[in-house]
Amino acid sequence: MTVKTLTLHGRRIRLHEHLPPAGDGDEAVVLLHGIAGSAETWAPVLARCAALGRRVLAPDLPGHGESEAPRADYGLGAMASTVRDVLAVSGVRHATVVGHSLGGGIALQFAYQFPETCDRLVLVGSAGLGPEVSPVLRAAALPGAPATMALAVNRVTLALARAAARLGRRFGGSLKPETRELARHFGSLADPARRRAFLFIARSLIDLRGQRASAVDKLYLAEAVPVLLVWGARDPLIPVAHGRRTAALLPDSRLTVLENVKHFPHVADPDRFCALLNEFLSETAPARLTLDDVVTRLTTPKSPL
Repeated sequence: MTVKTLTLHGRRIRLHEHLPPAGDGDEAVVLLHGIAGSAETWAPVLARCAALGRRVLAPDLPGHGESEAPRADYGLGAMASTVRDVLAVSGVRHATVVGHSLGGGIALQFAYQFPETCDRLVLVGSAGLGPEVSPVLRAAALPGAPATMALAVNRVTLALARAAARLGRRFGGSLKPETRELARHFGSLADPARRRAFLFIARSLIDLRGQRASAVDKLYLAEAVPVLLVWGARDPLIPVAHGRRTAALLPDSRLTVLENVKHFPHVADPDRFCALLNEFLSETAPARLTLDDVVTRLTTPKSPL
C-alpha cells in the first residue's frame, strides 16, 4: 500500500493506492468515502484488497482527510469530476466505483457524467436514493447550524472526548468498530475548513425535509451497468428501504442487507464485505459503455418510476 499526494488544479489530493502483483488484474477499483470521512474508513478493505487482484485507489475527497479544503465547489458534480481527474492522472481509464454514503451519491453522479469510465457501481448505504435521512443530517440546514457545530465540535471538546475514551478503556470499556468510525467522522469537524466543507455539502444536498439530490429518475441509464447494493439493516442515517427500492428499480442488481450492522458495513464486517465485493467483481462483466449507448438509453421511451 502506498500513500501519495497528487496536485490537481493547484490543490492537494491525498491518495491511498494498492497495486497488485505484476500481471494480476486489468481493472481498477476506486473507493469513495462519505461526508466528514476520509480514505481511512476503507482501511479494513485496503488491508484485505490483495484478494481482489486489482488495482485499488482510495482518495481523500476535497475538504476531507489530508486533502486540501479550499473555499470551493463541493457539489456532487465537482466531486465526480475530481474522481475522474484522480483516475486520469493515475492512468486509469475504466474503474469499478465503490461509494459509501455521500461517496455513493458521488459514484452515481460519476456514472452519469462519465459513463464510458464506469465499469460497475457498488453502493454502500448510499446517498442520493431517497429523501429520508437522519434528523441529525437535516439539522445542518438550520440557520444556526454553523455556530452550534463550532461550539459542539472543536479542538477542546475533541480533546475532552478523547480523554473520556481513554478513561473508559482503562476501566475495560471498548467501543464497537462502527461507533469508533462515526466518532472519527464527527471528530474531523473540529477543523474549521473541514467543517465548512461539511456544511456546504450537507446544505447543497439536504434541507429540513430530507435529501433533495436524487438519482432515482436517472437509474434507468445504469441498467447496463452491474450494480451491487450493500446496506446495514439497522442503518440510522440512510434507511435500508432506499437500497430495497433501488434493487426493485434495477432488477439485475444485487442487494445484500447485513443484519446487526448500521451505517458502516465495510467497517463492521470487512471480511463479509470484501467477499461480496470480490464475488461481484469476479461474476460480472464491466459495462464499457459508449456515448452511442448513452444516447440510445436517453432516447428510448421508459416506464415511469
